[in-house]
Amino acid sequence: MTLRKRVGANIRALRTAKGWSQEKLAWSSKLTSDYLGSLERGTVNTSLDSIERIAKSLGVDPQVLLKK
Repeated sequence: MTLRKRVGANIRALRTAKGWSQEKLAWSSKLTSDYLGSLERGTVNTSLDSIERIAKSLGVDPQVLLKK
């Protein structure tokens, strides 16, 4: 699994565990829901700034999004 797909899967797992929609996480992270969907599918590269914003919204350290 590529790092992009792993990050996307981790974002999706954490988001769904919170019971959040993509729209809610996108709004909280100041991203678009289309972009967040692409991240979760692993079809786009993202910046460290976006990783940091998503992690903060989910209440986790950014490194959690990179774990296997």
